[in-house]
Amino acid sequence: MKVNPDLDFIKYMKSAGGDTLKKCYQCATCSVVCPLSSDKKPFPRKEMIWAQWGLKDKLVADPDVMLCHQCGDCTAFCPRGAKPGDVLGAIRAYAYTYYGFPSGLAKMVSSSKNLPLTIGLPALIVLIMWALSGGMHIPSSEDLARYGFGHFFGHWDWRWLTKNVAFIDIIMVPAFFLALYSAYRGVSTMWRDMEKNYGVNADYRPSVPQFIQQFLWPAVKEILTHKRFNECGTNKNRVVGHLPLLLSFIALFIVTAYSAFTQDVLGIFYPQLHGPISMLNPVKWLANVGALALIFGVGVLWSNRSAAEAESGTSGTYYDWFLIYEIMAVGVTGLCAELGRLVGVPVLAYFFYYLHLVSVLMLFLYMPYTKFAHMVYRTFAMAFQIYRESEYVKK
Repeated sequence: MKVNPDLDFIKYMKSAGGDTLKKCYQCATCSVVCPLSSDKKPFPRKEMIWAQWGLKDKLVADPDVMLCHQCGDCTAFCPRGAKPGDVLGAIRAYAYTYYGFPSGLAKMVSSSKNLPLTIGLPALIVLIMWALSGGMHIPSSEDLARYGFGHFFGHWDWRWLTKNVAFIDIIMVPAFFLALYSAYRGVSTMWRDMEKNYGVNADYRPSVPQFIQQFLWPAVKEILTHKRFNECGTNKNRVVGHLPLLLSFIALFIVTAYSAFTQDVLGIFYPQLHGPISMLNPVKWLANVGALALIFGVGVLWSNRSAAEAESGTSGTYYDWFLIYEIMAVGVTGLCAELGRLVGVPVLAYFFYYLHLVSVLMLFLYMPYTKFAHMVYRTFAMAFQIYRESEYVKK
C-alpha cells in the first residue's frame, strides 16, 4: 500500500487540538472503551493511524468521525495521553473547512488570526444597513415602550411589510440561505465521498420521502433524544448542557416563526399586532425560558470545557471556544436588550439590540464552518450509517 501523507493536514491537526496525535502507539485501548466501536470497526483506532499517516481524504469521508460525541472515554483511558477525542475534534474542524463553501469564507472563520474580520464583517453589514435605513437614532423612552425594537430600522406606512422587518430580512435571509446552500453542498459532497470511501454501490436509490422516513428521521430522532450522549462515561454530564441548548434553539425557532406570522402576516389585517409581544403572552414566556436555557446550556459546556482544560493542563483551541462565545453572545445580548427596554433605557436597549443582531448574523452566516456544523454533518453521517446497512445497498 502506497501512502501519500498530506503534511499540511498534519500541521493543521496539531494546531487545532490534535497535537498529541504522535503519542498514539496503536494499543487499541480507545477502541475497547468506546461505545461506538465494534469488532469490524475499531473506532477510533483506525482514525488515529490514518491521521498519523496524513490520510486526509479517508478521514473527511469517514462517517465515524462525525458520529463521535467526544464523550472523553478514549482520552481518559489512553495510557499514552494521545487524546483521541481531541484528535477527532480536530478532524471534524478540518472537515467543516474542507467542505465549506465559499472556501474563502470557510478558511477565514477557521483561523483565530481572522477574528477581527470574522466579527467586523457582520458588524459592518448591520451598521451600514442601519445607516441606509434612516432609522439610526435613539428613541425616546415612550417610543421604546410603545414600539420596542420595531422602529430600529425606521418606519414607513406600507401595510404589507414593516420597514424594520424588511431590513432585517435583507440582512438575515441571504445569510441564512448562503448557510443553507453551503451546508447542502458540503453534506452532498461528504455523502458522495463516504460512498466512495466505503465502496457503497446502491442497487437503486430511495425516493426523497423514503430517504426522509427511513434514514433521516431516525437520525434526527436519535439526536433529539440524546441517546448516544447517555452512553458516554467520562463526560456523561455534557448532556446537562447540550440538551437544554438544543431545546432552547427549538423554542427560539418557534418564537421567531410565531412573531413573523403574527406581526407580518396577521399584522397586515390587524396592525395592532405590530410591536413587542406582550409579557403576558405564553410565547413571550417561551422566549424568555428559551433564552435562559440557552445561557444555562452554554454555561455548563463552558464550565465543562474549562474544567477539562485545567485538569489536562492544556490550553483551549480557537475551534472549541469560538462557538461557545458566539452562542453566549446571542443569549446575553438578547436578554440585555430586553432588560434595557423594560427598564426604559433606550441607549442601552439599542446598543445591546445592535450587538444581538450582529451575533445572530454571525450564527447564521458561519454555521457551516464552525462547531455548529456538526448539527448537520452528524445528522447525515447517522443517516448514512443506517443507509449503508439497508436493503438499498449491495452487500
